Amino acid sequence: MNSTAFRSGDILIPNDSVNMEKWAVIACDQYTGEPEYWDAVKRNVDGAPSSLELILPEVYLENDDVAQRIETIHDSMEKYLNGGIFTEYKNAMIYVERIQSNGIVRKGLIGVIDLEKYDFSKGSSSEVRATEATVIERIPPRVKIRQGAALELPHIMILIDDPEQTVIESVDKNNLKKLYDTGLMQNGGSICGYLVDESVQEKIDSALAALAEPDAFNKKYGLENSHVLLYAMGDGNHSLATAKEYYEQLKKASPDKDLSNHPARYALVEIVNLHSDALKFEAIYRLLYDVDCDKLIAGLTENLALSEEPAEQWVNIVCRGQEKKLYIHNPSSNLAVGSLQNYLDGYLKANGGKIDYIHGVDNVKTLAERHNGIAFILPDMDKSQLFPTVIKDGALPRKTFSMGHADDKRFYIEARRISE
Repeated sequence: MNSTAFRSGDILIPNDSVNMEKWAVIACDQYTGEPEYWDAVKRNVDGAPSSLELILPEVYLENDDVAQRIETIHDSMEKYLNGGIFTEYKNAMIYVERIQSNGIVRKGLIGVIDLEKYDFSKGSSSEVRATEATVIERIPPRVKIRQGAALELPHIMILIDDPEQTVIESVDKNNLKKLYDTGLMQNGGSICGYLVDESVQEKIDSALAALAEPDAFNKKYGLENSHVLLYAMGDGNHSLATAKEYYEQLKKASPDKDLSNHPARYALVEIVNLHSDALKFEAIYRLLYDVDCDKLIAGLTENLALSEEPAEQWVNIVCRGQEKKLYIHNPSSNLAVGSLQNYLDGYLKANGGKIDYIHGVDNVKTLAERHNGIAFILPDMDKSQLFPTVIKDGALPRKTFSMGHADDKRFYIEARRISE
């Protein structure tokens, strides 16, 4: 049992006293440029028990009252725990089926990841790896939320490369106990969850162990003696990095204490098969504002040798209501997103300005007009290249891809204790 990093955990589910449609809210890193979305969520919740009270939407991350918000979150966690709204399922895995906004079903398994088997640093050879560069500066604010928190409610989605569908798709929900079945607010579709019994867990563990068998792994990717990558980050890269950093801080603070069984050693996650028809990789677009648009475009054009002559890499630039597709003839990365990001990082450091990462073409165009800024629309990434690229080249540039539309991101339902 549990020969890989993914395993069962003690999982908290709201009981029948809770309106699940008000309880479940979308991942905190969505709609960061649209406070009106979160205003609508608050109206929908209308004071009912909700995971909204237990998370900090990133739209508020730079507000002056962040410290007070975090304190309120911690108080709400204790209130909910003491209020008896949760049922705790020991040594549990949850099988979930999410009906996305497009009607396609996405299947997943919720359990915990052993953070001892995860390393987000560039060039990592751990069993669990980041798929894109981790921005170290984004971790400390998130650690502050985790410090003193009784619970975690992650939106982490981790991918497995299982073309034969031996792990998740082999689960028969008809033989499992249904724990919840609810619609999701704000065009989120719906979701149902089932408790995975011990015998099914054993089959899952065996199937994951088979995927992690070194000889089979190396043959699959045409490698020799490569370290096994079984779990690749899909969504929630910085959330898992935050869990790792918090756990490492606990170990440093108590070097003589055995923390091998501490709940913070693990992080609650959902694993999903890369080969699911529900997973569509989409580019994440860049929005820049509070910048000199003409100066930025001129510098970018010179640096990347942009022109209308076709080349392998391209970017669509939207500014002042005009859109133009330009090709990159002097790339600094193997991907267009990397070439663009390399320039933008340098420009912002030297000249100032703000950058946001936006899902959806219509969204980024609307926000560019609203902020009098520039939108950069990039090509989608072929998801079949994810594992081979991470194995051979390391993490991709940050915010390279998103798995589907913003509405279809994970919603918070399950929780887990992370304090002793």
